[in-house]
Amino acid sequence: MTSLHKKQIKFNSNITISHTGGRLSSDSGLVLVKELMNTFGFSDLAKRLLHLKENRAYFIHDNLAIFEQLIMQLTAGYSTDSSANILRHDPVFQVILGRNQLASQSSLSRFLDRFSEENLDQLQSLNQSLIDKARLIRNDTELIIDIDSTHSDTFGNQEQTDYNAHYQTYGYHPLVAFDGLTGDFLKAELRSGNQYTSKGVKAFIEPLLQHYNHSLPNTDILVRGDSGFATPEVYEACEANNSHYVIRLKNNKKVSQLAEKSVLYGENQKWEEREVQYFSVPYQAKSWSKPRRLCIRSVREGGELLFQHTFIVTNLSKNVSPEVIFSLYAKRGTMENFIKEAKAGFYFDKTDSPRFLENHVRMLMSLLAYNLINFLKTIGFDERDKGLTVQSIRLKLLKVAGKLVQTGRQVYLKLSSYHVYHKEFYAVFDRLRRSHSWV
Repeated sequence: MTSLHKKQIKFNSNITISHTGGRLSSDSGLVLVKELMNTFGFSDLAKRLLHLKENRAYFIHDNLAIFEQLIMQLTAGYSTDSSANILRHDPVFQVILGRNQLASQSSLSRFLDRFSEENLDQLQSLNQSLIDKARLIRNDTELIIDIDSTHSDTFGNQEQTDYNAHYQTYGYHPLVAFDGLTGDFLKAELRSGNQYTSKGVKAFIEPLLQHYNHSLPNTDILVRGDSGFATPEVYEACEANNSHYVIRLKNNKKVSQLAEKSVLYGENQKWEEREVQYFSVPYQAKSWSKPRRLCIRSVREGGELLFQHTFIVTNLSKNVSPEVIFSLYAKRGTMENFIKEAKAGFYFDKTDSPRFLENHVRMLMSLLAYNLINFLKTIGFDERDKGLTVQSIRLKLLKVAGKLVQTGRQVYLKLSSYHVYHKEFYAVFDRLRRSHSWV
């Protein structure tokens, strides 16, 4: 695309700027993402698992091509569909997507209209297949399923938008699950804004538990959740699938009495010092079918007389001390960073479609884009760089100036000679090439 706009620089009147540089791209680093997708067989998986109802008599862009274009736009950091009107002419986008002509904004909108409820399960199956390949490459044998709910703002009279008392605003209230060890986005489900935190959680996590028990029998599974998920159906789903759980329990009169009976007071109590005590007792709530292990942490701040108690329900062996269990639960806090990354970096909470189904589809596409970058980090990055956010990754590796040079038989992608992070770029590229043989 060319532009006739020209601006003269104030600090140096000899310099004039204009967008007339020709077929250059600022997203040449996306070849790393495409190389990763090729390693995972992304196109073949999507073609096999995703089946949209095709009611067009004539079309230029098939559904798979538009799907990959949307994923690539999200990965590159373009949140709006209208970006496609310019990106469709980007030479790097064209070559990595293997198309001489890419879809415009209107084609993307019509593409989303072709999704059905059945396709939501297919998108989740695609995500699961990609995660399975990543776990195979990384040789993962442990899994921590962190479950939570979050909020997505809505604007206007969008389908199923409702008031959420916890967030005190209107919107949606999706369920999410991440791997607490790798950061993989395991699953997401969009819900109406007035749904309680644990609504539908059994149907949400049970397929995950069954899949990993069936597909990867050597995987040790732990489920973590806050007090919003302290329900018998979560405990029973984990127990039925030979999985462990660490779930925080809300304070109530009965567990408070158990805690107070357990607290120890010494004869030479140092009241001015902070004190922490841990206990483990059997406990059965009225709605539970059997007693379960309740871990208690009692904390008294310096100068205070009373203890404040925190409770966790678990089925971990008694050989695992309450101190370790509370430490294990505390690491669940990293999930908040994963959610923030999905929202800020991949527009997971973008809800600009009037239809609930379309917003659900957009959410799952953001999930897939998030996972592609997370796979890039966990497979291709040096250990010191695995904590980088997507914004830093784009700055260092993806937003690279480049131009395509085509000869009779070959296509050359020539990147900027002054790319500061070119060594890191090629180190990631080499690791991705080697990982191809592990799938």
